[in-house]
Amino acid sequence: MKDQHLVTLDVNGREYEVVLESRRTLADVLRQDLGLTGTHLGCEHGICGACTVLLDGEPVRSCLVFGVQADGRSVRTVEGLADGDELSDLQQAFSRCHGLQCGFCTPGFLMLAEAYLDTEPAGDPEEVRDVVSANLCRCTGYQGIVEAVTEVAAARRKQRDG
Repeated sequence: MKDQHLVTLDVNGREYEVVLESRRTLADVLRQDLGLTGTHLGCEHGICGACTVLLDGEPVRSCLVFGVQADGRSVRTVEGLADGDELSDLQQAFSRCHGLQCGFCTPGFLMLAEAYLDTEPAGDPEEVRDVVSANLCRCTGYQGIVEAVTEVAAARRKQRDG
């Protein structure tokens, strides 16, 4: 007999009901049950950060969160950044600053950076470097990522402060 649970998730502003086993990870629910394959699975041990999503606005490693733990909560994935065909300011900055490299880790970096930017930071490059050091890029493309996040922090601060 399987241990099944009905779970309700708000993913990128859309509500989903999913029946899943207790030990199914949020990453597997997003990718396999909801078809949101932008969230990548790297190490599956919470080290690399490729699977980072926002759970109620906070960055989490979706490979370490069970789907049942997200019941009734809000999940934001990389698919939720763009507005239709228009990339978000952060996605555009990653492209412009060559923060993409091979792209495998990019969704995790984007979600980690988005959570950081939501705190309305000063965007100091050293602080950004410290934030992005939580995720791993095997292409060693951190400089472009730091430049992109710093650029967006400055632009959002300018827009916010007028």
